[in-house]
Amino acid sequence: MPDTFKKELLETVAQVRGVLEDFLTLGIREIDFPELPGELPVCPPETCGIDHGGQGLCRSESLEEIRAELEDCRRCPLCEGRKNIVFGVGNPNARLVFVGEAPGREEDEKGEPFVGEAGRLLDRILFAMGLTRPDVYICNVLKCRPPGNRDPRPEEIEACEPYLKRQLAAIRPEIIVALGQFAAQTLLRDQSPISRLRGEWREYQGMPLLPTFHPAYLLRNPASKKEVWEDMKLVMNRLREGQGGGA
Repeated sequence: MPDTFKKELLETVAQVRGVLEDFLTLGIREIDFPELPGELPVCPPETCGIDHGGQGLCRSESLEEIRAELEDCRRCPLCEGRKNIVFGVGNPNARLVFVGEAPGREEDEKGEPFVGEAGRLLDRILFAMGLTRPDVYICNVLKCRPPGNRDPRPEEIEACEPYLKRQLAAIRPEIIVALGQFAAQTLLRDQSPISRLRGEWREYQGMPLLPTFHPAYLLRNPASKKEVWEDMKLVMNRLREGQGGGA
């Protein structure tokens, strides 16, 4: 045993003995320790934090737990026509999360978000940012495809948005990017057109959110790619600031 370690061990034993002797002097012969819970409760999504309603520590919910709860979801009529729940993909510890509106036909077929032509454009945007899908997390407000790709209805949002909040609480990203008018309006509770919402920092669940055009919109309006790139530069700058100015 190294001499330094042996000396530190003897000093620690002496300190413990001293404390126990003090207890005996005070007449304390037993110490009751509170029983620790077998498993900490899950933190409420809106807190993303440390305390759970004054009941002590809490833990972050995992994406796997949330996904398991959504299996065979019957919480709104969209379950009748879906092939797959489209939960989300990517890094569970992502600093950046992209949130779209709802799955389309190809997403419903494969059970993954943004896998069609719009998804391939999103991949190219990520590449230009120096990122790939495994670096970020991608999901939608709704987890099931609306018939004919129509806009989601209020009751569908009410049923599904709590799961988005829980996903974001589990990931705790530094930045959320809302893709497209519907996602931005839903998350911000602001009915302004996306042309006015984009490029301006807002908040959702206490996290910075930046709205921008949806990749599907860019396929129809390629001239707007320049504006999206300006938005992504804002995102990259903010991520760099979060690293203390590093790359």
